[in-house]
Amino acid sequence: MAIKFYTDEHVSPAVVNGLRQRGIDVLTAKEAGMLGMPDEKHLELASTQGRVIFTQDSDFLRFHSKGINHHGIVYAHQRTPSSRSRCFGCYSIAL
Repeated sequence: MAIKFYTDEHVSPAVVNGLRQRGIDVLTAKEAGMLGMPDEKHLELASTQGRVIFTQDSDFLRFHSKGINHHGIVYAHQRTPSSRSRCFGCYSIAL
């Protein structure tokens, strides 16, 4: 069974395109009509569709810590040019 992703509005379209070019099923917040919605609503949508949320918003890690139900969270730290070398490969996955 392939993993399906839901990306919130913090994830770049370039990342989404890269995932899709590799055959990965990705639904974006924009496509789902969820731009500007609270984080809890994004997590709820992803969960009801059996999708792992892919985000650069650390608030989702707090939801995991609180025991809120989800199908998985991939957190990719937002890197800036000055932090790129210090943060290469920074990510967290909560299942």
